[in-house]
Amino acid sequence: MNPLTVDLNLIRKYDVPAPRYTSYPPATNFSSSVKQETVMSRLAAHQKDAGELSLYFHLPFCKSLCWYCGCANVITTDQTAAQRYLTYLDREITLLKPALDPRRQVVQMHLGGGTPTYFQPEEIRELGHLIRHHFTVSPKVEGSVEVDPRTLSLGHVAALSDCGFRRASIGVQDFDPDVQAAIHRVQPREYTEQAVMLFRDAGFTSINFDIIYGLPRQTPASFAKTLDAVIEIDPDRIAVFGYAHVPWVKPAQRLLTDLPAAKARLTLFKLAIEKLSAAGYICIGMDHFAKPHDPLAKAQRAGQLHRNFQGYTTFPDADIHAFGMSSISQADGTYWQNEKDLDGYYQSLDAGHLPVARGYVLSPDDKIRRTTIVRLMCDMKLDFDAMSELLGIGFTEYFCKEISKLHELAADGLLTISRDGIEVTPIGRILIRNIAMRFDANPPAASTPKRQFSKSI
Repeated sequence: MNPLTVDLNLIRKYDVPAPRYTSYPPATNFSSSVKQETVMSRLAAHQKDAGELSLYFHLPFCKSLCWYCGCANVITTDQTAAQRYLTYLDREITLLKPALDPRRQVVQMHLGGGTPTYFQPEEIRELGHLIRHHFTVSPKVEGSVEVDPRTLSLGHVAALSDCGFRRASIGVQDFDPDVQAAIHRVQPREYTEQAVMLFRDAGFTSINFDIIYGLPRQTPASFAKTLDAVIEIDPDRIAVFGYAHVPWVKPAQRLLTDLPAAKARLTLFKLAIEKLSAAGYICIGMDHFAKPHDPLAKAQRAGQLHRNFQGYTTFPDADIHAFGMSSISQADGTYWQNEKDLDGYYQSLDAGHLPVARGYVLSPDDKIRRTTIVRLMCDMKLDFDAMSELLGIGFTEYFCKEISKLHELAADGLLTISRDGIEVTPIGRILIRNIAMRFDANPPAASTPKRQFSKSI
């Protein structure tokens, strides 16, 4: 793929509220009517034909608050909180376990947060033992973990390696000292380089960097230096997120000042896309980039990429079972999310109940649209005959109205349309959320409150 050149006027036109489609329908459609009984009954009926498992563990604790952060976290320096949390994770798995076939293999596991390395090395090993006690883990399991280099030690890396983790996602955000001070996350480049070295030496096969544009005090010149440093350190994957300013959800964000204006923010985005593509990274879609040899890039070329609550993944058939506060699971056309706050999570488990707070059961139409959106966002194309066969419908007849809405996008160069299907252009990959919205039964309107969805850029 040739290096991308970004037209700011085009980006500005399509910078509208849009779901990220880690699920369809999006989590904004979840309802409190889905409870433990719904989950257990649907899982019990699902086991006969069920396949592999993907496990997610939300480890919410952080020792200090990064002011930009929008994650579900708990700020504490009380190290005993981690041990107590492990006890409750064990309770949650024990409650769910009767509904799962023990022969199902875990092919993927992910630790997110919060800061998973808030947990001490011996606690990480305890979590690894807990997983293997309750589940059958494949010898080829793909284990990934989110990491804050400021709390990482050689002991952490060794414990993660012993538990089967071989992929690390490192929060970088920005290397500029002024930006780091403004967001209350001082993390010198040396910390990140040290973390990469530790993981590489331990045999980790993939390193991802998260960077953010739109942060306070970022300028094109300073952000260019951050991007150059990222490219020099040479991670396998890079996620380039736009900062989401949601102070009504995360009050600490009110402390942030000097945010880039809308035009400056788009300029930062343009800079990231052009620099990373020129450095040889492939735009997988939206804001995710990978080297050509990376499994994500290979899976996309083979038509085997998938998308779920973990983002882009190479495990298309695995149900997701997520544990811990705020985590979201997916199985048998059902989504369910745990209690979002720690007290509520603990209280449910103390009462002997799964901590399910809300969820959604997909209709037949939802499933057709979900498959269509997933294939579009992963393959960057839709073959109409292949989709008809996959879904058991006449695709062009079913989606006649939606396909007619694609012509404006085609005129703007985001995709091409033929009798046989549609194909997303290189610049359309960046705006794939906007294209996917055309197949959403209830897409966000121009008047959709900004509190419901982030903008596509």
